[in-house]
Amino acid sequence: MTAIASIPLKTIDGQDASLADHAGKVLLVVNLASKCGLTPQYHGLQELYRDNATLGFSVLGFPSNDFAGQEPGSNAEIADFCSGVYNVSFPLFEKIHVAGDDKHPLYAALIEAQPNKLGDAEGFRQRLKGFGMEPTEDPEVLWNFEKFVIAKDGNVVARFAPDTDPNDPALVAMIVAVQELPAKPLHPRMMKETLPQIAFDCR
Repeated sequence: MTAIASIPLKTIDGQDASLADHAGKVLLVVNLASKCGLTPQYHGLQELYRDNATLGFSVLGFPSNDFAGQEPGSNAEIADFCSGVYNVSFPLFEKIHVAGDDKHPLYAALIEAQPNKLGDAEGFRQRLKGFGMEPTEDPEVLWNFEKFVIAKDGNVVARFAPDTDPNDPALVAMIVAVQELPAKPLHPRMMKETLPQIAFDCR
């Protein structure tokens, strides 16, 4: 078990949890918001989870109000919104900070493991600025719906920009490739030979 798997978490209903509860699965960790232009990604995230849950895959959702106050609700309100509007059935966790000095230890570890984003993060940053928003600078989480891929062995193998759709071919290809990896650490050279080249183009 990697160190990141033992970081204490809370589910959205207040139960103790950690990534170790999902050991042996490929995980897509996403910071969520209910009042964001990207909120419709909930549809794609739920579809991705539904279609792959039996294959050892899970989406893990972490609501956050760090970006333009776009997740103002309580944990209970967020849970009701997710189930009522988007029929979300993937695991949800309590609202946390994912950026700044008070970011949750999980996100500090995710960012340290994968400081670079795949996708057009800079283009998305400039679009946000065009709307008068104040996005973060790298390596911080840029905005709502940024995505981290964690392999079965607990290692963080990729990170995708917020506007990467859950059905984006590069993201789906990464998840499929990671599902084929053994649930034990690979040598970095073997990892590079196995995963899609896109994962290494920005390192």
